[in-house]
Amino acid sequence: MQIARCGQPVLLWGRDSAMMQEIQRLRINPRYLPDITLPPSLTATADLAATLAVAKALLLVVPSAAFALTIAQLQPGLTQQIPLAWATKGVDQQRGELLHEVVDRLLGKGYPTAVISGPTFAHEVALGLPTAVTVAAAKPEIAQYYADLLHGENFRAYTSDDMISVEVGGATKNVLAIAAGIADGLGFGANARTALITRGLAELMRLGEALGGRRETMMGLSGLGDLLLTSTDNQSRNRRVGIALGEGKTLAETIAAIGQAVEGVDNARQIYALAQQYKIETPIIEQVYRVLHEGLAPTEAVRILLQRSQKQE
Repeated sequence: MQIARCGQPVLLWGRDSAMMQEIQRLRINPRYLPDITLPPSLTATADLAATLAVAKALLLVVPSAAFALTIAQLQPGLTQQIPLAWATKGVDQQRGELLHEVVDRLLGKGYPTAVISGPTFAHEVALGLPTAVTVAAAKPEIAQYYADLLHGENFRAYTSDDMISVEVGGATKNVLAIAAGIADGLGFGANARTALITRGLAELMRLGEALGGRRETMMGLSGLGDLLLTSTDNQSRNRRVGIALGEGKTLAETIAAIGQAVEGVDNARQIYALAQQYKIETPIIEQVYRVLHEGLAPTEAVRILLQRSQKQE
């Protein structure tokens, strides 16, 4: 929508033919953005072959669980002349790869790619409220290309060459937002929430550096910025999951009530596995993983964190 708002012709492709026809007819997304009229330069379609035949660039926005499958679906119609960017935040659930590694494996290293991330709630972007993101690519001209497509009134797009940090930030902040939500669901207050965000940022940066990222990137929009947004505002599905768990609800009933993908739930497993693989100390991420996937009670997870030995910050 942002690219279309900037005046570019946009084809919005989706697999559900009936839904895409409804979006095109009504000029709204009735499920996710029912109060937002789509720009006139945006056309909804379910015809992937026709879309790829005319596409000059691609922007992929799917849950991380569907990312590899979607890339494989796109692959027959792609050439090096069609750059590919994604706003997906997460890691591959089957192999634990960062998303640029998925693309390298399926499309070959050197394919022109970019990742777009930052503190962005979709509804606020659709409303045209002030927003800023980071566009990262190994090739500066690709980062600039997508930044130029997105940059407009009330929307700032900054460029970077640090794809690893941007991807680690986007995936890890979801897990940490669940931790912040749990603390609020337990009624622990602002002090505890702020401590969790701050110490969670330290875990995010340790993991990102181990994978080859840079601290200054992780202190920017796609790291600290996105972590603050997702941990403190109830538009965040990950935070809402944490709140519900802290209040004693089950994970299954919480996910069912939200009715959309909650990236942090599945990604907690892969992020914790990456930390173990690289021998990175991530106590908050570990306890979130154990609450989500090993049935640990949130109160017990907090007790374990509070009983950790003193150390220098």
